[in-house]
Amino acid sequence: MGKIMSPAEAASLIQSGDTVAISGFLGNMLPEELILALEERFLKFAAPENLTILHVAGVGEKNGRGVNHLAHERLVKRVIGGHWAPVPKMAKLAMENKIEAYNLPQGVISHLFRDIAAKKPGTLTRVGLKTFVDPRLEGGKINAMTTEDMVQLVVIDGKEYLLYKSFPIDFALVRGTYCDENGNATFERESVYLETLAMCQAAKNSGGKVILQVEKVVKRDSLNTKLIRLPGIYVDAIVAASPEHHMQTFDRAFDPSFSGDIRTPAGTPQAMALDERKIIARRCAMELKPDMIVNLGVGIPEGISAVAGEEGIGDSICLTVESGPIGGAPAAGLSFGASVNPDCILDEPAQFDFYDGGGLDIAFLGLAQADGEGNVNVSKFGPRFAGCGGFINISQATGKVVFCGAFTAGGMKIAAEDGRLRIINEGAVRKFISDVEQITFSGKHAAAQGQSVLYVTERAVFKLTPNGLILTEIAPGVDLENDVLAHMSFRPSVSDSLKEMDSRIFREGKMGIG
Repeated sequence: MGKIMSPAEAASLIQSGDTVAISGFLGNMLPEELILALEERFLKFAAPENLTILHVAGVGEKNGRGVNHLAHERLVKRVIGGHWAPVPKMAKLAMENKIEAYNLPQGVISHLFRDIAAKKPGTLTRVGLKTFVDPRLEGGKINAMTTEDMVQLVVIDGKEYLLYKSFPIDFALVRGTYCDENGNATFERESVYLETLAMCQAAKNSGGKVILQVEKVVKRDSLNTKLIRLPGIYVDAIVAASPEHHMQTFDRAFDPSFSGDIRTPAGTPQAMALDERKIIARRCAMELKPDMIVNLGVGIPEGISAVAGEEGIGDSICLTVESGPIGGAPAAGLSFGASVNPDCILDEPAQFDFYDGGGLDIAFLGLAQADGEGNVNVSKFGPRFAGCGGFINISQATGKVVFCGAFTAGGMKIAAEDGRLRIINEGAVRKFISDVEQITFSGKHAAAQGQSVLYVTERAVFKLTPNGLILTEIAPGVDLENDVLAHMSFRPSVSDSLKEMDSRIFREGKMGIG
């Protein structure tokens, strides 16, 4: 049957020492059948060994799907990934110093495939300067056994850049919806397209091979040419997957509103409970203006979309996701990466071109740790490694960035009562500390670039200045010294015009934003 193979036959093509690029964004566009076949081959034959695994986003989830299947000693020698939180089994090997491991910005890796395909020396960009991927800090290396430098500092016309070095790709494991017997593939039932095309071009121009997982193989020349997004000349092997290993996302077998086949009615937005998440989301939503192009991070930032819907301003802004969707409402949880009713879906490298060039008007991102200089850490906490994902690309290139998070962690309880905030129980873990454990966002670099940066919590709002953080707002009902400053490991500047946060934030019912 030419290119058509069983999963086991396709997996047998991969040899020890190969570099294998794997597509996916959580479960979106994930070739689960191929990953399982590679694991099964190793468990049965103890081969291949010493693979280098390359993935852009987090390709998996905490219960073990995705790249987690490949987290075996000897099977893997090195992993280069953009986001590690969804692959905890592989992250464990990295933190135990059992594999070489790198964490590079998600957008950079997506662009690196294009540069490998074009036989360029690497990806030249300012993304990552003064963060932990800068070779003057950690160079993106996760552990002690990782010694090879993959990132180089260069100066062009007096400006600093980072060069992320190219390397050959031996195999690309990707997926599509349908393909014909020649391998021409469509993506029409997929929620995103990611860097599939660039990844396959990189493998082919490296002298490598492409293995394609699809829902179904159809007759040669029977597909609509306009729907073909991956040409068969790039494809060496085709595997028709079982339905359980070809879900649209980890949460959905298929949702036509993710792929643009239908547009679901908006319905009546369900109001969030008035807890710290909603309080933070409300304060953040006050930064929105009509026609803004927006990116929302995972976690607390996701609540901003819900608040905007409740307040009736959701249609006045355009929400985007780094995986490629523009417009609509970003999906949450195990479907993150997809969007409901997107206006269009771009390839991920194209989305990051727009992001890196400053196309976003505002970005709302998570806040796990911050220090007095305005540095933020969302990537590494003691023995736990989450990785940066698209955070560095988005936070460094966007003119206005709002970091969102609870003021403390570990048991904090609050109540919003009649326009005031009451702290019932303080969290055991401080988030505003003397020095962040890893610099995922550099406050000094941002200030030097003239970025507008806010740090929003349920009880306090800080602003970045060239001299570090300054406290500009506190919630009505909290005490400055006892409820705010006493729970910080550094003492920030306090604005002479310190004001109370809008009392509407702390009341039930609509705020009336906009």
